Amino acid sequence: MTEMITGAQYALAAGPYRAVVTESGASLRELALRTGDGDERPLVLTHGADEPAPAAFGNLLVPWPNRVDRGRYEYGGKPYRLDLSEPENDCAIHGLVRWSPWTAAEHEPHRVRLTHRLLGSGGYPFRLDLEAEYVLDAEAGLTVRMSAHNPGTVAAPYGHGAHPYLTVGEPLDRCTVTLDAARYVPVDDRMIPFGPAKDVAGTHWDLRGGPELGDRKIDTAYTGLARDSAGRCWATLGGGGRSVRLWSDERHPWLQIYTGDHAPEPRAGLGVEPMTCPPNAFASGEGVIDLAPGATFSGSWGIMAG
Repeated sequence: MTEMITGAQYALAAGPYRAVVTESGASLRELALRTGDGDERPLVLTHGADEPAPAAFGNLLVPWPNRVDRGRYEYGGKPYRLDLSEPENDCAIHGLVRWSPWTAAEHEPHRVRLTHRLLGSGGYPFRLDLEAEYVLDAEAGLTVRMSAHNPGTVAAPYGHGAHPYLTVGEPLDRCTVTLDAARYVPVDDRMIPFGPAKDVAGTHWDLRGGPELGDRKIDTAYTGLARDSAGRCWATLGGGGRSVRLWSDERHPWLQIYTGDHAPEPRAGLGVEPMTCPPNAFASGEGVIDLAPGATFSGSWGIMAG
């Protein structure tokens, strides 16, 4: 019996929306919208079921998003060192569960709930029970709820994020991006923050007016996110008469925007990454959640057609 590299494929559908979530990493492999004329428009960049997700397409980033400088951090007064999963920048990147098998606890036509037991390792000697629930709705599109429970005996450092790439079927150079964020994080040539978040006003990183990207290159974390009455911040990609929107709740004070310049097909889609903490959080301590024994942390984000 043959099996896809990304394991079981969990298909979801509701109204005009269709999605596929993989056993590997509980990743979002496809999200598309069916139109009235029978056409289907991808809302995120996708990849084949029999190939690993390139450039973190659709990955969940647990128990930290983004990078940890040289993989080194301290927690509870003790030093730890993570494996360098991004050796070119001498960093540990995007957590520990991107390629791990997740178990489907529930699967209905419009939703799937997957779980993963994260056991301790040398660089992260902590114990977490993880859950990711994907729900499609005919009106609201996709909602994703990510949760972590600490069943262990000691507190665990925790953060999470997600890495979908939004697409409207146009090269990013011809697209607009709108994000009402007041501050951005400056980084060095290894993508490590070197100072506090700065005001976006008058800079290359100001996306509040929905500028056309042109040749603008961005791989930047934003904060100071404006929110609607439901506590959601929104990022919108527009182009070719279409738009797609990602929202994240107040559990995600940070949002990374990445123009995909090093993706397999550069600048074909926009990485929009809701995060609970900024880059290098394990090393700096900023935004790291102290998940006590018996405690649970949850946060939600979602994607819909504009």
